[in-house]
Amino acid sequence: MSSCCTPDRDPGAGGHRSAEPHPPRAAVAGPPPDIATIPAGTFAMGTDDPRGYAADGEGPPHPVELAAYLMGTHTVTNSEFARFVDATRHLTTAEQLGSSFVFAGLLPDDFPPTRAVAAAPWWREVPGATWRSPEGPQSSITGREDHPVVHVSWYDAVAYCRWAGARLPTEAEWEHAARGPEEGHHFPWGEVREPGGEHRMNVFQGHFPQHDTGDDGWVGTCPVGAFPPNAFGLYETTGNVWEWCADWFAPDYYRTSPAVAPMGPASGTARVLRGGSYLCHDSYCWRYRVDSRSSNTPDSSAGNVGFRVAADL
Repeated sequence: MSSCCTPDRDPGAGGHRSAEPHPPRAAVAGPPPDIATIPAGTFAMGTDDPRGYAADGEGPPHPVELAAYLMGTHTVTNSEFARFVDATRHLTTAEQLGSSFVFAGLLPDDFPPTRAVAAAPWWREVPGATWRSPEGPQSSITGREDHPVVHVSWYDAVAYCRWAGARLPTEAEWEHAARGPEEGHHFPWGEVREPGGEHRMNVFQGHFPQHDTGDDGWVGTCPVGAFPPNAFGLYETTGNVWEWCADWFAPDYYRTSPAVAPMGPASGTARVLRGGSYLCHDSYCWRYRVDSRSSNTPDSSAGNVGFRVAADL
């Protein structure tokens, strides 16, 4: 997937993992997250909007039937992830590999030069950038306890879910829950990004990537619950941070996916990401939609990637 959304790990600089890590050592589940019940039903998944990205496999729109399930009302926060780490001593992929990717616009002006992503130079690989230090060792999550945890790989998200007695949502579950009970629109509330001039999600305003005006109230992540929920009670399903899903990614999957409870391809090299982030800007990345798709290798991490949990009823 294009590095404009989330940069992937360079196999020559740390390498990809070939298998899932072992589950966390602690077997005791953490406190239950805020959960919403998503009702059973059939919805139209995907889009054929010509403004979208055909290479992402956003279409064709197709009916999907799902049983009822549970979904986190918000992405996992720094404080929730801290409780998991305290209980399990889990080391994230970024901590093990010694670096993660940070948006250059969030780094201090005098930050030492580090390796940039060639295709997207606004991404900088920062030694010591982790969930505890989102912009590198000089930063911390103090005051951001209720912001989404970031710099977490797919492996880290799976480990958290196992500890919490939950799982990652499938891509179909994610889209159904993110949309709410209505369908055929690009945002949880309808077709207009800012109805009546009201900001309803955290995305990049201004001239990308030089200057985010923060007109929506935020530069970088915002706290969970900063914007109104959708009709199912879920917050920030578009914008803020990309969210890992359980599925392997394939751009042609929608053309052959089953109509009932699809779970993604049987194998692959990248996992699905959904929802867009605070870095999405329609000049280059119109993916802050409930019907957009992205993906990355499961060992990748960045300052705009998090996750929310799901569970069976």
